[in-house]
Amino acid sequence: MTRSLYVRVVLTFVAALGIGLLVSVLAGLALFEKKIDRIGQNDLVATGEEIVRVYEQTRPEDLDRFMESMVKLTSYSVQLYADSGTMKSFRYSSDTDDLAISQDSIRKVREGEIYRSSSKDKMTFIGLPFPIGGERHALFLLPSSKNESTLTHLMLTILLFVLVAGSIFILIAAIYVVKPIKMLTAATKRLAKGDFDVELGLKRKDELGNLARSFNGMALDLKQLERMRQDFVSNVSHEIQSPLTSISGFAKALKDMNSIAEDERIQYLDIILAESGRLSRLSDNLLNLASLDSSHHPLEYATYHLDEQIRQVVVNCEPLWSEKHMDIDLDLPQGAKITADQDQLNQIWTNLLGNSIKFTPEGGLIHIQIRAGMDGYTVTLSDTGVGIAPEQLGRVFERFYKTDRSRNRSSGGNGLGLAIVQKIVALHQGDIHMESKVGQGTKVVVHLPAAPPDRA
Repeated sequence: MTRSLYVRVVLTFVAALGIGLLVSVLAGLALFEKKIDRIGQNDLVATGEEIVRVYEQTRPEDLDRFMESMVKLTSYSVQLYADSGTMKSFRYSSDTDDLAISQDSIRKVREGEIYRSSSKDKMTFIGLPFPIGGERHALFLLPSSKNESTLTHLMLTILLFVLVAGSIFILIAAIYVVKPIKMLTAATKRLAKGDFDVELGLKRKDELGNLARSFNGMALDLKQLERMRQDFVSNVSHEIQSPLTSISGFAKALKDMNSIAEDERIQYLDIILAESGRLSRLSDNLLNLASLDSSHHPLEYATYHLDEQIRQVVVNCEPLWSEKHMDIDLDLPQGAKITADQDQLNQIWTNLLGNSIKFTPEGGLIHIQIRAGMDGYTVTLSDTGVGIAPEQLGRVFERFYKTDRSRNRSSGGNGLGLAIVQKIVALHQGDIHMESKVGQGTKVVVHLPAAPPDRA
């Protein structure tokens, strides 16, 4: 494949160069043919006049020898027409054929005109009146075919050298161009086999350099995605294995009814039910997250009062926060209308409030506030809970991440709640961030547009 690419590059160059030269030659001939003929005719006229002048000065007795010497001296062939109509030909080379010249052209020259060939004639020539011994002769000069063939050979040789040298240079350039493509092909094969530790060390600034940098970025993204996939599988396996182990162990214990007291049997059944609930919630959260991740997740928009929704969530969670003797401080101005998916936003407030209740000690305070802005609403939920360490704060929205695994396990958490919250906020084209200090509490700030930009 690589060799064929080399051949294609070279053949493309040769074809382009050949076509370009052909078009250039044809265009040049079309544009300068008349000028070239005029220059050639002027040279022939000047040479012919010089022959006539030398003859008049020397008056040689042997005309044939004189003409032969002039032909050798000028490298032009000569055809001399006498007044009687006879023609003598003096060729520069033996392979030159005589030119058939019309009687009308001969007559005009003998009458004293200088004749120049036209486009109708087969080749360039000129005619001069040549008086010899009182007779009017017509002297016609033709360019030598040997000179023309020499020029033709010269042009063909130059063209051949251009093609050969150009092909060599383009082959070297093709190697320079194809080398990074070969590297990219090898790296792609490594990626296809699952080896994501690959990087192209190309420092070029052209399109291939841009391609290499894009490939390196893609490889890095795939490596991170593979790491996330492995972590996800590991976390899911762990979250499933833990309750299954408990359910299996206590179920085996319940088989021996004689050795277990009634209160212990009830306790075992409660544990089995709790662990089954954990599995059910994990399954629901995984399905919900997969649905949110899909590009076809439907958002059912409706316009409603955001403040009323949050108040209803607080009322629904009353058994949880009243059991811990907590205070809920609400700063929710009425009339905060929003266009969003009501069920999805309800899940946001339920998860956030549930986390605050879960990690705030008894007698704590939770404050919920809504503020209207130019483009939407900002909901702030702050508590006086245990807080989150700075090194953990940046990972709280990661899937299955738990700041305190033992606490989350006992409370039934699986580390997916905040990931779901962040995804729902992103789908509504909003943003969410969290601030926290250990021992002082946590504040979550959610900004949502009053209506999706594409529906505003």
